[in-house]
Parts: sequence; C-alpha cells; structure tokens
Amino acid sequence: MPELPEHSSPKAARILAAAGELLLARGSKGVTIADVATRAHIGKGTVYLYWKTKEDLLLGLVGRDFLALADDVTEAVTADPDLARPSRLVPDMLNTATRHPFVEALRSEDGALLGALTDDPRSRTLLDTLSPDALMYRVLPIWRRHGLARTDWSLAEQGMALHALLTGFLAAPVPNRFQPEPVVPGQVLAKSVTALLGPEHATPDQVRATAAEGLGALAAARATVLEFIAAPALI
Repeated sequence: MPELPEHSSPKAARILAAAGELLLARGSKGVTIADVATRAHIGKGTVYLYWKTKEDLLLGLVGRDFLALADDVTEAVTADPDLARPSRLVPDMLNTATRHPFVEALRSEDGALLGALTDDPRSRTLLDTLSPDALMYRVLPIWRRHGLARTDWSLAEQGMALHALLTGFLAAPVPNRFQPEPVVPGQVLAKSVTALLGPEHATPDQVRATAAEGLGALAAARATVLEFIAAPALI
C-alpha cells in the first residue's frame, strides 16, 4: 500500500495544511506555490519535491478529503453495523459529507472554490470512486442481496432513481416556502429512501453481512484513491 508523504515528512504535512487554509480562504485561483511555501515556512522548491504543479497539490488535497470521508464512514459503520441500513446510511453519509468541504465543492462543481480543478479529468476519478453518489451505487447491489432493497425492478433504474433522490435533497433549499410546517431534512430523506427502496426486511445477520460487504467495498474504493494521490504527485 503506498504511503502519503505527510506520514513521514513534517514538511509535506505543513505544505498540505497551508494549501488547505489558502484554498478555503482564497479559492484555487488565489493560491500560488509561493504563497503555500511562505505560509508553510519553507522554500518554494521544497513544495516541488512532493508535487510537480499547483494542480497536483490541490487535487491531492481534495483527494485526501475523500479519504477522510471514507475513514469517517468506515469508523461509524464499524462501531454500529446497523448503520448499514439504507434509511440510516444515506442520511448519515450525506451529513458526514457536509463536514468535508472539498468533497462537497467537487461534487457540486464549485468553480469559485476549485476553479479549473472541477474540469480536470482526475477530479472525475475521485467522484466516480469515493463520492457519496459513487458509494451508494457500490452498496446498492449489496442491499438488494440482503433484503434491504426491493428487487422487482432493474438495478440500473433503481440506481438512477436513488441518484435523483440524493441530488434533489442536496439541491433543495431548506427551508422551503412550500413547506406547511418545519421538517427535519434527515428524517424526510430516511423516509424517502425507504419509500424508494422498500421496507427493510433483513434479519440481524443480513444487516451484519451488509455492513461487512459494504466496508469491504469502501476499503477497495479507498485503496484506489490512495494509490491515485500517492507521492510524489498525482498520476
């Protein structure tokens, strides 16, 4: 398994911390390698020892946010396997993703924050591997096998419907002027997932098996992204 440079180099860790602060404060267009080096208290040439270009550095930073999201989900499901149920996992994963600003920015194509990085082909690799949408597609067949999702329509159609549901919830303004009374979005999303996928008829053993398979799929996706962003630069 490849090792990221910050695991053995305090300088690389300082570079990443400085780049993250500048990216959040200024957006991609306002970040230069010279600025990163100054904030990290190192020479500009040191940055290039680890990342060949500003884009490599910033995409590496975004990729690490995807790894952190995967780690948060892994920790939560390991501690509570019942979280693998669709009605719990989908709201929890979207809520967790909101704590990862670069994941959310790339997913929403936030040009103000990420600039041209949103159009970089490497960004698509991150989204297709470890975004909340991608992870839902990976776990949907597992839910179907273990009595946690209906199987009376095709996987492709079901996946498309689930994607549309997630996209709608992420895009919908809250509060909504059409709501007659206050609602809790997470609870509404949980009920919507159940309405879409059907009642969760799984036994406790099936839920535990779902959690184990889901964690395996997540680990494989995480390994793919880790290899993708490993030192000395993005591939």
